Amino acid sequence: MQAESVVYGCIKDSVYEHEVSHRAKANRDALLELPSADSWPLLSREMFAATDHATDIDIHTEVVHFGASYRGIEYEWQVWIEQFEALLRKMYWVTVTVHLETEMSGTHSFVWETNHAYHEPGRSDMKLRCEWLHDAGLD
Repeated sequence: MQAESVVYGCIKDSVYEHEVSHRAKANRDALLELPSADSWPLLSREMFAATDHATDIDIHTEVVHFGASYRGIEYEWQVWIEQFEALLRKMYWVTVTVHLETEMSGTHSFVWETNHAYHEPGRSDMKLRCEWLHDAGLD
């Protein structure tokens, strides 16, 4: 039996009054293109939750939260990353953080950044950094 793994995180984008509807719509459209969870994909639209700040111009950061539980996702982690980066290429964002919690190998945090003020759909200038946190325990 494979151990359970939990993946969660957020996609943050800076929003400005004159761009809020355009950027938010592009991001929501990218999420809506994802397959339904019924087909058992690694990424599904149901695992994402985007807040609607289209009418609140005081908000400067839009956050898309996501999370899912998997059995042994670490064995398919490279494919998960590839699919996630394909999604990110379609979105506006400033920073992205993914946490992978596994029973066997601890917690891994992945952070995507761009060389520009923000990432635009179609760009491929994403930089990925990974940190591994392992609780050694004091038995």
